[in-house]
Amino acid sequence: MQTTVSKPVVFEGIGLHTGLNSKLKVMPAGIDFGICFKRIDIKLGNNYVPASWGNIVTSDLCTRLANSEGITVSTVEHLMAAIAGCGINNALIEIDGPEVPILDGSAVAFVKEILRTGIKLQNHPVKAVRILKTVDYNKELAWAKFEPSENPIISFSIEFSDEAIGAQSKTLDMSNGSFVRELCDSRTFCSYSTVEAMRSKGLALGGSYKNALVVEGRNVLSPGGLRYSDEPVRHKMLDALGDIALAGYPIIGHYSGYRAGHGITHGLLRKLFSDQQNFDIISCDKETVDNLPGSGVKLSEVCKVA
Repeated sequence: MQTTVSKPVVFEGIGLHTGLNSKLKVMPAGIDFGICFKRIDIKLGNNYVPASWGNIVTSDLCTRLANSEGITVSTVEHLMAAIAGCGINNALIEIDGPEVPILDGSAVAFVKEILRTGIKLQNHPVKAVRILKTVDYNKELAWAKFEPSENPIISFSIEFSDEAIGAQSKTLDMSNGSFVRELCDSRTFCSYSTVEAMRSKGLALGGSYKNALVVEGRNVLSPGGLRYSDEPVRHKMLDALGDIALAGYPIIGHYSGYRAGHGITHGLLRKLFSDQQNFDIISCDKETVDNLPGSGVKLSEVCKVA
């Protein structure tokens, strides 16, 4: 069965890139509504921005959506990962500014509040995108691909010059709450020198040690250090889940990424949906639903690494 939140879930905080404070509410929505943002600070024209791959405005720094009138919502990836990882199919997200709050740089606060508030079952079949053939997308050294698989799987590999990160790889079957247990509290990360360069260009204005994992060489500058020895690659997997959630339905297939940023995954989604021979949209039986991300997850499971 499809799901929505049982009642409004409220979040407030600054945006990582704009530095502006915003408030959002994840609201219950009806069957087959999908996920859609509503810019309540925009009073004239169309202020609805559906969370769809067709509305992506490509950026390597974050995932930004825009509707046909140019109304935008940016840095949606962590919230979208939480929604997908909690198994939410339908929600209206009211937001009073242009950027989703970054909170602690992960998705854990979104996940905890959604699960604490509760999930409502809706008596209608869940649809999913089943990958039928391998689809890949690359740019320079970075690439991502979808391959057929019975379960939703994410694999990711990264390589960074900072010794605190280095080369990391991880694969997870995303079925049955793996995201909630193992990925949702992994924070966005960057090197200190990158932060300074971005700020000189008017970017990352809301960034701080409280909402990002900051490293320099072999040193972790953020108080408390790493949450996991491989926290960076876990966060890349979190980002990937949030970005592929813009397919509009859960994806049953194996996503692999190598040094892939948001732009690579966005390009992969466009290539996937450019040819109907690449995929099939199915109505899920109970066994298939039980293997989707977020199926049956509980608040007690948050960040309980298997």
